[in-house]
Amino acid sequence: MDFRPILFIIGILLCTLSIGMFIPALVDMYYGQRDWLVFSAASAVSLFIGGALVMMNRTENLKITSRQAFILTTTSWLVLTAVSALPFAFSDLDMSYTDAFFEAMSGISTTGSTVIVGLDTAPPGILLWRALLQWLGGIGIIVMAIAVMPMLRVGGMQLFRMENSDKSDKAFPRATQIAIGIASLYLGFTIIWAFLLWWAGMPGFDAIAHAMTTIATGGFSTKDASVGHFDNAAVDVIITLGMATGALPFILYLQMLRGRTLALFMDGQVRWFVAIASSIILGLTIWHSQTNEVAFLNALRYTSFNIISVMTGTGYATTDYGLWGPFAVTVFFFVMFIGGCAGSTTCGVKIFRLQVLYEIAKVQLSHMLRPHGVFIAYYNRKPLSEDVTESVLSFFFLFVFCFVVLAAALGAMGLDFITAVSSAGTAIANVGPGLGPIVGPSGNFATLPDGAKWLMSIGMLIGRLEVFTVLVLLFPAFWRD
Repeated sequence: MDFRPILFIIGILLCTLSIGMFIPALVDMYYGQRDWLVFSAASAVSLFIGGALVMMNRTENLKITSRQAFILTTTSWLVLTAVSALPFAFSDLDMSYTDAFFEAMSGISTTGSTVIVGLDTAPPGILLWRALLQWLGGIGIIVMAIAVMPMLRVGGMQLFRMENSDKSDKAFPRATQIAIGIASLYLGFTIIWAFLLWWAGMPGFDAIAHAMTTIATGGFSTKDASVGHFDNAAVDVIITLGMATGALPFILYLQMLRGRTLALFMDGQVRWFVAIASSIILGLTIWHSQTNEVAFLNALRYTSFNIISVMTGTGYATTDYGLWGPFAVTVFFFVMFIGGCAGSTTCGVKIFRLQVLYEIAKVQLSHMLRPHGVFIAYYNRKPLSEDVTESVLSFFFLFVFCFVVLAAALGAMGLDFITAVSSAGTAIANVGPGLGPIVGPSGNFATLPDGAKWLMSIGMLIGRLEVFTVLVLLFPAFWRD
């Protein structure tokens, strides 16, 4: 197998990452923090390695086969995480490389789990680097979902290759136009939300950092108490809308700007997302208001924010919802697996797979009632191929299998049931906080053993790259010519 195209692209990504490291270096220099030296050195290392890879592996015709694409996707995520961890490992925070790698993987996979204690007093460069990692990870996964995953036929994502090649979508004939359009839109959303958060009373630096991690549905905050530190209803509403914005397909935003004004509202995924989120929020708000004797508007404020945060895999928190009662804890646990729409910054199972499962179940029930009838499953008014349904069913099996194995492995390391199960769930679904007093909304992952942190890092990678992309590399047949 020719590894030159893979190493060439990884080199370009490392060079890009080195440029990103200069931003927190400049911020630390402005604030008089010594960590600007750490970021500068890490940037130089990243640039040197990346530049060497680019120069040594240049080819005239850069073509990537599907097998090379599988290797590139997983390898690039691992290499970028390993290099991104350097500023954490050598900063004044005195983190071990295990903690640094965990933090970097949590950032670049937009998970939001953290091992840093004392965010309120952490150097601004480190806080900005965490936000920047999630921001870059968010735009990276959008581009992958549109350009790479459909080609690799991962977990039913080939469904969107069919949709994007529809003759009615002539607005974006080339992938580069789509990438540039999405990047511009992504940057525009970030600027808008930074301004709105600053307008709502959040300090400028915090507004920029939270805008980046809101649109990326990442959840890294600049405060230990997350968004709850600000205790501002306007901030809660703005971030809730921002998380929902990041959870919808970005390709539909582009189509709206190109004249299809109802594209977002006509899409089945979006309607399902809104319906599921609204139903859960309304039901839990009424329950929370009645059971815990909370004013309805307050219950609505906290429920809507935290449900959208967990459902989209953002991981912000405004209160410790683990104290609401067993029913609320159960709801939050299952909500963390739902995710948002394909082509968004979210992870988890994703709405379109729930739609496909619903259609499959409906067809099976119809066959039971009318054995000789002919029934066809549809998605967005188009018939589903057997290839797509098999991919989605396989994804569900492997997703649940990885979750069970990860939870069992964490339990074997001495973690209690709630901590092990919720940590496995939050890693594989890229959510952020778990449940319980240790890793819940009011805690973090600092006290977990190093082995558990490495396992969770693997879980984050598997969840972020849609399971198949990582697991296929473990098959010996994949490496045979």
